[in-house]
Amino acid sequence: MRTNDAQMLVLCALADGPLHGYAVNTAIERLTGSRLGRGSLSGALVRLRDKELVEYLDVQGRQRPLQLTTAGRALLEREVRSVADVAGRMFEATVPDRTAYQDRLAATDAVRSYKASMLGMLALRPGGTVLDLGCGPGIDLGPLAGAVGPYGRVLGIDHDGTAVDRARARTAHLPQVEVVLGDLHNLPLADGSVDGARTDRVLQHVEDPARALAEARRVLRPGARLVMAEPDWESLSIDHPDLAVVRGYTRHLTDRIVRNGAIGRQLPRLAAAAGFAVPTVTPVPTVFRDLTAADQVLGLQRNTERAVTAGYLTAAQGRSLLDHLAHQPVFASVTLHITTAEVPTAA
Repeated sequence: MRTNDAQMLVLCALADGPLHGYAVNTAIERLTGSRLGRGSLSGALVRLRDKELVEYLDVQGRQRPLQLTTAGRALLEREVRSVADVAGRMFEATVPDRTAYQDRLAATDAVRSYKASMLGMLALRPGGTVLDLGCGPGIDLGPLAGAVGPYGRVLGIDHDGTAVDRARARTAHLPQVEVVLGDLHNLPLADGSVDGARTDRVLQHVEDPARALAEARRVLRPGARLVMAEPDWESLSIDHPDLAVVRGYTRHLTDRIVRNGAIGRQLPRLAAAAGFAVPTVTPVPTVFRDLTAADQVLGLQRNTERAVTAGYLTAAQGRSLLDHLAHQPVFASVTLHITTAEVPTAA
């Protein structure tokens, strides 16, 4: 690792408050997955003190904690801001509206294709009752209503009041659709009352996926299916000459941004533990060759800036990643898994 990178890692490690020397390296390991060598750490500390970017606290004891000076904190903030300068107007800088983001994704060929596959896997029949767990703004409620017909029932559940209101407005012309405010961990339904259920990129965000699956198992009748689509964010790959940069970006995403970043690969095990049979798991890889399309899904600029702020990338690494994406051929990929779970029928 270059000395300048080592110095920036020390500054990032001290961003949240004073630390003893040994604790600095522990914080760096937590952020990046590896520790600095003894020479790299001691050299970085000496240079940072010489530059008056870090200082020892004026307390008694053999090992005094280090803290950022005012100049050190200002430098760290400048380095973080400089990452954005590389991006210019080529990346989305702000988090998009949730509904607009979901509508935009649903309009892509890849998402339309896997959503159609999920609908087929549900094997719904006219007159049945189907549950959309975490329905969001109701994008999938219309196709579900078409599958169960005018005498069926579609129930959308979401914890977000704004999303519920938008889903209700979207489906106001469909009398068989009902949208309610609710919690996936505590469904307002009787045991064995539902003929099928789906969830799409929702379990990656819930507090307790195992409990949500247990609730779905409770309300589904014997023989009913739960079809789930979830990404495995640890499968995310982005082409960059320095693999450590990409690994830092992905580690930050799975550690700090997505609550359950590996849920895609975990669903078969979690569903089986909840009492489901799991007949199929279908991987759906998505490849991005266009910068705008990749940025709209992955939030490349804002998540790179967050990774720099959190210490998973140095400012130089962040600039390098965004500059490479802006000026070189783009390749990024991530795999989503569609897991079909079934409630066993009585022997």
